[in-house]
Amino acid sequence: MTAKSPRWFKSSYSENGGACVEVAANLAANHGIVPVRDSKNPNGAVLDIPATAFTSFVTGVKTGEFGAL
Repeated sequence: MTAKSPRWFKSSYSENGGACVEVAANLAANHGIVPVRDSKNPNGAVLDIPATAFTSFVTGVKTGEFGAL
């Protein structure tokens, strides 16, 4: 069965009431994209990020490439 609808996920760290995003990683394997949206505006724009670019971004965050968060 191929995932056709995004299953949105928000980090457990996002309960601070700040600027948060949601991702739908379930589409990465079959569709090659990771949709990203503003959690405060679920009916707003969705950015479809190529899965490889999203993986590189997450790796960069984990290794501190973008500085301290």
